[in-house]
Amino acid sequence: MELKEWKEDIAWIVITIILVLALHTALKFALHTNSPLVIVVSGSMEPVFYRGDVVLLEGVSPQDIKVGDVVVYKRPYTRYPIIHRVRGIEKINVDGKQKLCFVIQGDNNPVPDPGLVGSPYLDCIPGDVIEAKALLVFPKIGLIPLEVREKLSLG
Repeated sequence: MELKEWKEDIAWIVITIILVLALHTALKFALHTNSPLVIVVSGSMEPVFYRGDVVLLEGVSPQDIKVGDVVVYKRPYTRYPIIHRVRGIEKINVDGKQKLCFVIQGDNNPVPDPGLVGSPYLDCIPGDVIEAKALLVFPKIGLIPLEVREKLSLG
């Protein structure tokens, strides 16, 4: 391979990386979330989402979440964010303030997600830990990055 061909290949790789980063930054800004795309890592939402699907997310405030929305939240002891469906909404009192708390469950799970350990919440997920809600799914396009990440133990 000639030097000119190497330069062209490297230029295309650099342009591609810049475009991907620009798109990711634009999505973060437009959708009001630090993680506009997540890869589904389990079968807990089948048949709606399958392992390897990529889900486009939009940042959301607790007041805008409705029963039936698919939301993303992070548990302190889990590696990946959890993407499950809202099954119910409760109002609870915490330190004299009324807060929203969500009953969340994977479509393929037999029981709702447990509340957060060490919090004053019982059987629901507090609204302030919900990061985003699902807008759109891109089937299976995250399967290769997911497999590579897992094989290399990168997360």
